Amino acid sequence: MTSVLPLTDPAPPLTAQLSSPELAVIVPTFNEAGNVAELVSRIESALDGIAYELIFVDDNSPDGTAERIRDLSRDRPHVRCHQRIGRRGLSGAVIEGMMATTAPFAAVIDGDMQHDETRLRAMLDLLRSGAADVAVGSRYVDGGGTGNWSEDRRRASELATRLARRMTRLALSDPMSGFFMLRTDVLRARAPRLSTQGYKLLLDLLATPGEPLKVREIPYVFRARTRGESKMDSKVLIDFLELLLAKSLGRAVPVKFILFSMVGALGVVVHMVILSLAFQGLDLGFGAAQALATFVAMTVNFFINNVFTYHDRRLRGWKLLPGWLSFCAASAVGALANVGVAVYLFDSFGAVWWASALAGIVVGAAWNYAVTALYTWKS
Repeated sequence: MTSVLPLTDPAPPLTAQLSSPELAVIVPTFNEAGNVAELVSRIESALDGIAYELIFVDDNSPDGTAERIRDLSRDRPHVRCHQRIGRRGLSGAVIEGMMATTAPFAAVIDGDMQHDETRLRAMLDLLRSGAADVAVGSRYVDGGGTGNWSEDRRRASELATRLARRMTRLALSDPMSGFFMLRTDVLRARAPRLSTQGYKLLLDLLATPGEPLKVREIPYVFRARTRGESKMDSKVLIDFLELLLAKSLGRAVPVKFILFSMVGALGVVVHMVILSLAFQGLDLGFGAAQALATFVAMTVNFFINNVFTYHDRRLRGWKLLPGWLSFCAASAVGALANVGVAVYLFDSFGAVWWASALAGIVVGAAWNYAVTALYTWKS
């Protein structure tokens, strides 16, 4: 027979008797096993005398990053490992790390040691004094710099920065910075409206409506990576585009619908080119040429949407075939809806032809987007 003992308050473990952290340093990682030990050592030196915790949020790195962090944490109670399974995304990792701390302040710093950890103390001083709600490490104020970046990378970064400032109206020299510190209550208040995809959390955070925030910038020089590989790729650029569109348009129109429509417009061009080549160039009958152009355009749209619009749910391997079939089926029904709505408006209400056609296109596109998002690229 099992007996149930009354609940008692156990004596707190030794680590719980230590002072609560004032600062949480969040380090999102993926394949950074070679950098973890040195980063821990550098942050320990930079924050000596400050009550802090170091939270690594690892996206299940195949190189053993999480195991390396756990090894280090065995004799360092201030070092924690939060390993995520089945989830990816830099912004989402940082948000989870910040939501997991009780510290009133939290900083984010890369695991590749390209950010200057010695600037963390100055950031903390700004937040402690109330001079700032968010302290940003900036590469573009006096005293900051981009290190040994190539001319092409520097120009691309400056272009992205100008675009971000113009579309979000942020008066900040480096809204693309991934190195910053903030009050955790600010993060918690805005978290439900932040994107967990992408990599520019600061831009998302500051462009999200909420209480006015005092933002101060602190210069730092971006360092060169010494170990591991850069995570910058085409996916990062798409994430950036999605974020800018989302912050510019608000919740009026889903960003993925805009991207889906852009791909659809490209599909119209592909359709007309193939139709012209087949009908006029190859002398096929119009019906056969139209069928061929439709088939090619749907196939091109499917693969571009797979890489561009739904890069975060990208289909691979054997999943491409059923995905393509469901996309074609949805597109066929969408085409019927397009024609049906256009003809109905034109015949029943005497609408001008171009307005009827436009209404049909919008209905067809909305159908294709809704159905393929639900069945082809499932969340």
